[in-house]
Amino acid sequence: MDTKTFVDEQGFNRILRRISHEILEQNKGTEDIIFLGVLTRGYPIAKRLTENIYAFEGVELPCFFLDISAYRDDKKVNTDAVTSDCDISIDGKKVILVDDVISSGRTVRAALDAISRIGRPGKIEMVAMVDRGHRELPIKPNFIGKNIPTSKSEFVIVKIHEIDGYDNISIETRG
Repeated sequence: MDTKTFVDEQGFNRILRRISHEILEQNKGTEDIIFLGVLTRGYPIAKRLTENIYAFEGVELPCFFLDISAYRDDKKVNTDAVTSDCDISIDGKKVILVDDVISSGRTVRAALDAISRIGRPGKIEMVAMVDRGHRELPIKPNFIGKNIPTSKSEFVIVKIHEIDGYDNISIETRG
């Protein structure tokens, strides 16, 4: 295996700050915004985005996890599964869906199904730290940290301090 680092910790934090500003600009402020972070790495990324927005605007935005495992198209759906810790209504709100990497779009499709169980947002926007291409579904993030086109034998690895002890984005070549 060959691994090449594309983004170090400083660059990672710079990307998060930029995306935070873009979210504020695109939504003309913080009104009615709720963050949902896809487990596992999307959730801590979402929390850090809300921390940045708090530092910029002094407004604490709600942030919850979203577990899409019951909605994946490669597994049987368990309708009794806990989808989120969201304890407020998302009806009519602007939901910012956050994930670490977007590739085929199937995780986002599953997340949209999970969100529909929670409520009916007025708008859903998506943040992806990395867009690696390879879309199988017509889904495109609104906010992208890095576009890193890859081959099928390359895998984007996002490491985040809260889980891995450090932040970085790398590509691993397998096979």
